[in-house]
Amino acid sequence: MAIKSTIFKANLQIADIDHGYYADHALTLARHPSETDERMMVRLVALALNAHQLQTVCGGDGTLAFGAGLSDPDEPDLWLRDYTGQTRLWVEVGQPEEKPILKACGKADQVVVYAFSHAADVWWKGIQNKLTRPQNLAVWRLPAEAAPQLAALAERSMQLQATVQEGALTLGNATDAVSLECVRWR
Repeated sequence: MAIKSTIFKANLQIADIDHGYYADHALTLARHPSETDERMMVRLVALALNAHQLQTVCGGDGTLAFGAGLSDPDEPDLWLRDYTGQTRLWVEVGQPEEKPILKACGKADQVVVYAFSHAADVWWKGIQNKLTRPQNLAVWRLPAEAAPQLAALAERSMQLQATVQEGALTLGNATDAVSLECVRWR
C-alpha cells in the first residue's frame, strides 16, 4: 500500500508592501511522502512572493493554487490561472531538469524557479547555458541557510504572517520569524 501525503493547513496573512497587496489565504498543503518540510515551506514562500499577481496579472479574477508537484511531473508546484483557465504563472521549487522547465515555458506566460538547497549552485552552473532561450523564465536563489529555518516553522496547523518589503520576505508565526532575500540568477 502506498504511503499517503500528509496534510498541512496554513492561514497565511500576506502584506506585500512592494506591490500593495494585502490578503489572507487559507491554504491546504499536501506534503508528498518524499517531500521535506524545507521544500514544502519553500512552496509556501513562493506563494507569498507571487500572491500579488492575483491582482497585478489577473485583476483579482484568478486562482493561485498549489499543483500536484512531486505527485505529477506535468503540474507545477504552484500556479496562477486566470478566469479563462490560461496558466499565467508556473512555479517550480528545487532543482528541476531542463526539459520540464522548457516545457513549462511553452505552457505558461511566466515561469519561475526557486532553487534553495546547498546543491543549487552546482545545479545552476550545469543548467544555465541550456536555459538561455526562454524569455518568460526567471530563476531565483533562496539563501541555503533559510530553508532549514523555514522548516522549523512547519506545523500541521499554521498561523503565519508574510511581509514583503524592498524585495525581502519575512515569514513568521507567533514566536519565530525567518527573513530572506532571494537573488535573481536569471
